[in-house]
Amino acid sequence: MPDLWEILKDVMLDALKTLPFLFLAYLLIEYLENRAGEKTVAAIRGAGPLGPVIGGLLGAVPQCGFSTATANLYAGGVLSRGALLAVFLSTSDEMLPLLISKSAPAGLILKILGFKIVCGIVVGILVDLIEKKIGRSRPKTIEELCEQEGCHCEDDRILKPALIHTVKIFLFLLVSSFVISVLIELIGEDRLAGFILNRPVVGELLAGVLGLIPNCAVSVVLTELYLQGGMSLGALLSGLLVGAGMGVLVLFRINKNVKENLITVAVLFVSGIVLGILGGWMMG
Repeated sequence: MPDLWEILKDVMLDALKTLPFLFLAYLLIEYLENRAGEKTVAAIRGAGPLGPVIGGLLGAVPQCGFSTATANLYAGGVLSRGALLAVFLSTSDEMLPLLISKSAPAGLILKILGFKIVCGIVVGILVDLIEKKIGRSRPKTIEELCEQEGCHCEDDRILKPALIHTVKIFLFLLVSSFVISVLIELIGEDRLAGFILNRPVVGELLAGVLGLIPNCAVSVVLTELYLQGGMSLGALLSGLLVGAGMGVLVLFRINKNVKENLITVAVLFVSGIVLGILGGWMMG
């Protein structure tokens, strides 16, 4: 049986790491709704290629909270799908600190980070260009998000609604992550390694499926398996590209358009697998 107390402590620590990002994201949302005005919001939404570029660069910072914050901003209509995917694809969670702690070659670390950043930016820009070409618009607004969450944002205050949003999502992440972590512990890393070891293409697919698990610990599992020889570089890249930490979990919790979410996850998964295979071939 897994040590539930240790799992709870780890999950609590991961959830606490997301708090500053969640709170700042909701502060921004409340500010944009109450103070910034329609022109400012429109300017942020219409950032064009800069959205995915900034998202791809910031997503690579080793933390577990930026993808959750981005999911909230996307659900509020502040960021484009391309910017969201750029963050999801480039986010590294605990991969970077783990590689450094294991004395992985600096060249390998830079290649992995650079590849993930480039993939995020390129996919993000392409998605935004395609959606602009087909004339797709997102009707979701910040006001709808606040009404959905019942935070009474219309009173022209930003601190209280932001706190309410943050507490709700924090508790949701805490419970969900605990359940997922227990399941991962029950399955075991050795069994996961057995699924992926020495299986070209299939390995990338299985690693991508593993990356879909909305938990920050997944990046640790993937990196450990790679360092122990349990998967190829291509499989590692696929899993890390698809893995967006708890961002996907928050996306489905906040954005009620399930079809829209499924399309986003499908693009994330397919592009992560294809690019992972390509990256493994190029750098392997």
